[in-house]
Amino acid sequence: MNKIHYSILILLALLIHTSCNNVLDKEPLDRIQGEQLFSDPEGVRLYMANLYSQLPVEDFAYFRNGFNINGGDPNNGGFAVTMLTDEAVHSEFGDFFRDEDIAWWEPAYRLIRDVNQLIAIIPEIDVTESDRNQILGEALFIRGYAYFGLVKRYGGVPLLDEAQAYSGDIESLKVPRSTEKETWDFLLNDLQMASSTLPGQWSGGERRATKWAALALISRASLHAASIAKFSDKAPLSGNAADAGLVGLNTADANAYYEQVIESAEEIMNSGAFGLYQPNPANPEEAAGNIQGMFQNPNVASTEAIFIKGYAIPGNDRGHNYDIWFGPAQLANGWPHPGRMNPTLDFVELYETYDNPGEITPFETRLDGIVTDYNGFNPSVSYIKFNDPAVLFANRDARLHATVIVPGSTWKDREIVIQAGFIKPDGAPVIRTKDQVEVDGKMFYSYGAENVSQYSGFDTYGGNNTRTGFSFKKFLNEDKAVVPGWNQSTSDFMDMRYAEVLLNYAEAVVESGLGDPALAEKAINDIRKRAAHTVEVTLTQENVMRERIVELAFENKRYWDLIRRREYEEEFTNRRRHSLFPILDLREADPVYIFVRENVPSMEAQNFQPKFYYRPIPGIGGNGLTQNPSY
Repeated sequence: MNKIHYSILILLALLIHTSCNNVLDKEPLDRIQGEQLFSDPEGVRLYMANLYSQLPVEDFAYFRNGFNINGGDPNNGGFAVTMLTDEAVHSEFGDFFRDEDIAWWEPAYRLIRDVNQLIAIIPEIDVTESDRNQILGEALFIRGYAYFGLVKRYGGVPLLDEAQAYSGDIESLKVPRSTEKETWDFLLNDLQMASSTLPGQWSGGERRATKWAALALISRASLHAASIAKFSDKAPLSGNAADAGLVGLNTADANAYYEQVIESAEEIMNSGAFGLYQPNPANPEEAAGNIQGMFQNPNVASTEAIFIKGYAIPGNDRGHNYDIWFGPAQLANGWPHPGRMNPTLDFVELYETYDNPGEITPFETRLDGIVTDYNGFNPSVSYIKFNDPAVLFANRDARLHATVIVPGSTWKDREIVIQAGFIKPDGAPVIRTKDQVEVDGKMFYSYGAENVSQYSGFDTYGGNNTRTGFSFKKFLNEDKAVVPGWNQSTSDFMDMRYAEVLLNYAEAVVESGLGDPALAEKAINDIRKRAAHTVEVTLTQENVMRERIVELAFENKRYWDLIRRREYEEEFTNRRRHSLFPILDLREADPVYIFVRENVPSMEAQNFQPKFYYRPIPGIGGNGLTQNPSY
């Protein structure tokens, strides 16, 4: 027994001795050990990959409930942020803003903490001075991107410009909010420094931040700040946060930010490194194919793409779900809930006709020419009759056909059947009701086909069919059948592209009077020429903003454009969004289609409250921060 005790004591002594040595050998645990993590270039790459994965890129995995909604349980019903705008509605849901939407706080500060730890360790990394500067440039790009994600949601936020060390006093870690102006200037300074240290391209062709990505982000961020400064008076806020400058900018600051847009955009435009993809199409059909192909696979557009987020591998956190959520219902290939992105009639009509450039031309559906009646079918109205429903949408801007599936069009070699009902031979309308009728020995179906798998519109089955008359195309892969499972889509996302830079420049020039008006006018007309327009338009605010809506559609820009320009209340006060019902008229010997304007079914009018210009600061009971107005 004594031998056993002795042995145990010796063993304990050895363990204690070894343990003590290990403890004494340990490095502090509140910081990265540069020698361990960055002992070789692969360590840097791994750490950087983790930081890039946390970037707030508003891409295929970004929805109203957050970023990277494609891992674990990605089922959020397919409710995208664009459905809070006039671009689209959900096929099933009808609610609008919620306080918890569009939030990004704790993940933001987790990313900023990780970046600051990297910045702190950079001087210790055993690499060349050039490599060290490039790593710092990437870190500043990521931190600037993160603060841009914060400030456009919350206004001024706590600015952490170095790694924090926990000393046992939680209060020492609390940092008050800076003003909104201080926050914008902080992140723009980060991006300016990044642009001066990052390479124009990486030797291995990696998708890492470049000088051009930093400049493109400066143009985007400074345009946002400039707009808030210029238009804040349209929606004045009050309360402690407004009084302290935590939200809002002064009008006098606008031109300084517009100047940054102009300078950064001009540097990209003058570099010769970028250009529009396929800028000279032979005709609208070719233009539509080019534009659709560019978004289906942005890697074909090396001159247009400035910063791409890749989705190369199916699976959790790698693939995405756009094809299963948003493809037309009849091509769901067994997936239970497709067809959820429904472009509105309001949005579709913004695409110009080629014979009326620079003007909005509503679809002509009635002989009396009225285009503002959204009360549905009226038997006393003389509707224009179409043998082919697709004819109504001919002669429209190529970008419409690259973005939206219209009634009667073809997708994946199938005609997409979108029909809201029929008018029986006796004149009785059957609209948004499943029915069938036999006429002269032929059976007709109210939704255009017998089974739910054969049509894509208006049946409420599963919430899967469009209720606006339009389905979604942009970004979807036409060359591949839908794979009925989570995260099987692998199309990449162009987060920054040359066309946006041109539009940022044009808007900054037209709003500020600074810069080169001729160059700005050329910028928007180059974009239009790529869409097969042959007649140029002049540089006006209206023309620039219409171009922005149709060119950047569904790229998650419209929401922020309405926010930064303080136009949400103008657009959404008792706002009804609209549908276009294709209806088969069986009163004719040879049935024809008529089109009927209607409010989106089962959707109430929406209103935007001024408090929504900023999101609520979370956790103020613990962090002690000043809350934003009206929360």
